Amino acid sequence: MLFLAALVILLSSMQCHAVQYTVTDNAGNSTGNVRFSRDIGIPYSLKTLTEVTDFIWKVFHQNVAKDRKSVTKVSMFVENMDGVAYTSNDEIHVSTTYLGGFSGDVKREFTGVLYHEMTHVWQWNGNGQAPGGLIEGIADFVRLRSGYVPGHWVRPGQGDRWDQGYDVTAHFLDYCNGLRKGFVAKLNKKMRTGYSDNYFVDLLGKSVDQL
Repeated sequence: MLFLAALVILLSSMQCHAVQYTVTDNAGNSTGNVRFSRDIGIPYSLKTLTEVTDFIWKVFHQNVAKDRKSVTKVSMFVENMDGVAYTSNDEIHVSTTYLGGFSGDVKREFTGVLYHEMTHVWQWNGNGQAPGGLIEGIADFVRLRSGYVPGHWVRPGQGDRWDQGYDVTAHFLDYCNGLRKGFVAKLNKKMRTGYSDNYFVDLLGKSVDQL
């Protein structure tokens, strides 16, 4: 089977934090990639990756390098695949299949997806001990704070449990952040070496069930 892919790699080195960004287009001439190239493009992707990183550092109160993960390069791949996007280590994979079928402002949606996925690059995960729903919820909390919120998200207070993940947990964390300014940043800092539900008690004086 013949596979035709267009490969474009651009590097952007920012002196302020010395992180390199690459965007690789592996989606060929697919319908979704035609839309990506026309409505989004690689230059905008690189610019957004840089801006999103700076925003996440501010949300996490990571003003100095020692507070952050030691990441020197983040690579984004545009591909024909199922789903929306996923992040593995320092690589972000975005689906042109999803972008091509999105009925709305695709550039805005793409930007919101990057806020979520880039958070996975920079957040601490409790050394693998944190609930997956909390990890995804923190990523959507950052997206919530960015303002790039899709219309299909649930309303605050909806959902079955606090660690259900994504938009449900994002709204719960936003509520907690309202009780103590910088709560999510402090929670993320605690998750650098491990995780316990008692972190909520330490920071807010109440258990997650009480909250």
